[in-house]
Amino acid sequence: MPEKSTPEALSQRIHARLLARSHGPAWSTISVHLLSHQPLETNLLVPAVAEPLLVWIVSGSARIEERDIGGEWMPVEVSAGDFYLTHSETPYELRWETRGGEPLCVMHLYLGLPIYQRAVAEVFGAEGGEGFRLADISGERDETISGLMGMILGELRGSAGPSEMYVQGIAQALAVHLVRHYGSQDASAPVRRGALPAFKLQRVVRLMEAGLDQAFNLESLAAEAELSAFHFSRVFKQSTGSSPSDYFIQLKMAEARRLLRETDRSIVSIALDLGYSSPSHFAQVFRRQVGVSPRDYRG
Repeated sequence: MPEKSTPEALSQRIHARLLARSHGPAWSTISVHLLSHQPLETNLLVPAVAEPLLVWIVSGSARIEERDIGGEWMPVEVSAGDFYLTHSETPYELRWETRGGEPLCVMHLYLGLPIYQRAVAEVFGAEGGEGFRLADISGERDETISGLMGMILGELRGSAGPSEMYVQGIAQALAVHLVRHYGSQDASAPVRRGALPAFKLQRVVRLMEAGLDQAFNLESLAAEAELSAFHFSRVFKQSTGSSPSDYFIQLKMAEARRLLRETDRSIVSIALDLGYSSPSHFAQVFRRQVGVSPRDYRG
């Protein structure tokens, strides 16, 4: 069973405009990102996350499809107020297309393992939570969740600065609500193994994204995660479904697709900016990853 990566790297992996994010002592038990998504995403590999992830649609509407890697796409129509919940053991694929002209704005809330585990212990007793797991929920609506997430959003956007007591109170209420209403005990459920901590994966992905014009360097990435190269490679692949080098190439090709869609820069210029001195090599890698040549992709 793959070890899971971590919360904040998911927001790094998904190509979106970051509108706001949590930071500081008030947010010690949860991590929150407010994102504005592009209108179309054709295929996104989402790493498994160590912490439970709650995604709340703040504004806009879209057709969102999910699948296990290589499986059948499962579509859901969502709009403001709907939510997703996942504590997936494995990476999965995601794609979407927005509806109407309103931007798709979502809030990602990652529930820290300590507060989640305390909620399980409180609801089921110190020894009663063995085998407990949260359900995967796609595009449903819950007025309690909407109310709590709305209060979190207010603190995130507030000009006065967040109140630690207020944020922690909401986080505790949210954790207990999720455990009470969206989980079950299953003695056959797989034991969750350790995972790369959120802050480490976030640092690694940021280092990758800052060096898309550079050659892949496993040693520097492992050092950023404070792990040996061997251990880092193993945990990273178990977390994301890809080796560090393959993930780096995926980031390069995601940026290439964006530049081909959104700019009129030449293919040669894009290749050079992404560290490919040979345009033919760039085209070969692009075709292998995307399925068509850069020229055909641009249309």
